Amino acid sequence: MRIATSAYPLDWFDDWSGYEAKLSAWVAEAAGHGAELLVFPEYGAMELASLGGAAVAGDIQEALHEVSRHKPASDALHARLAAHYGVHILSASGPVFGLPHAAGRPVNRASLFGPNGLIGHQDKAMMTRWERDGWHIVPGDGLQVFDTDLGRIGILICYDSEFPLLGRALAEAGVEILLVPSATEALAGFTRVRVGAMARALENQLVAVHAPVVGTAPWCYGMEENTGSASIYGPPDRGFPATGILAEGPLGQPGWVYADISRAAIAEVRADGGVLNLAHWPEQVPQLARVTLHGKNREIA
Repeated sequence: MRIATSAYPLDWFDDWSGYEAKLSAWVAEAAGHGAELLVFPEYGAMELASLGGAAVAGDIQEALHEVSRHKPASDALHARLAAHYGVHILSASGPVFGLPHAAGRPVNRASLFGPNGLIGHQDKAMMTRWERDGWHIVPGDGLQVFDTDLGRIGILICYDSEFPLLGRALAEAGVEILLVPSATEALAGFTRVRVGAMARALENQLVAVHAPVVGTAPWCYGMEENTGSASIYGPPDRGFPATGILAEGPLGQPGWVYADISRAAIAEVRADGGVLNLAHWPEQVPQLARVTLHGKNREIA
């Protein structure tokens, strides 16, 4: 299958039609290049805060509520586009209020659509410091596995990708394609997510798809500067590039990046790769039972 992953800039919209035109053009371009799975970034939905005007977009709490208000219409638009082009789309994530466990605060939600409509949602599991302390976003309630015509898909949103046990749980549930939408202000943050996505591809012998926000949005609180490049990674092993990079776009340049991937190649490397990280994972456990400290005449059990 062909995967398209986006380096996506945030734009100002005076009305809904501007957003609809932008999203429609992006989806049409990727579908026109033969993509079957399209991936948008974390917090790409924050551009919808512009629909509330400058004062709303410049106040984080007002912006969160404004973006959440447009979620139903955004979902309907994504569903129509996925059906029209016969593709799967991971929507850009954004805040969603009203979940029973969230005590009035929003989760950070990405939604997956297929040709037959909404498949499901993934809410971010691990909050960064600015999400905890500034935006007051709360974690979701568990990990989702999407069994689709393209294979089993899992989603780790940005910071989630830096935690190996989350990726391992998805791999053990059969995930072959891991989507990693991100939003990072600085190069260091982008690098952390990039390294995390590549590591999850290595240790779980799967394909990881990294989609970042890029460019500036000085009118949107918390999204003023965004650094990244769109990339698609696999395990650096048989059937995949030696670097593990199937495709990678230029840093900071908006647009789609494409790669053709094979589920058969994923299955083959898991069964008979040069290394077998996925299968050998449980062998770590006995080694963890005893950690010994040397040099101080004592041991740590």
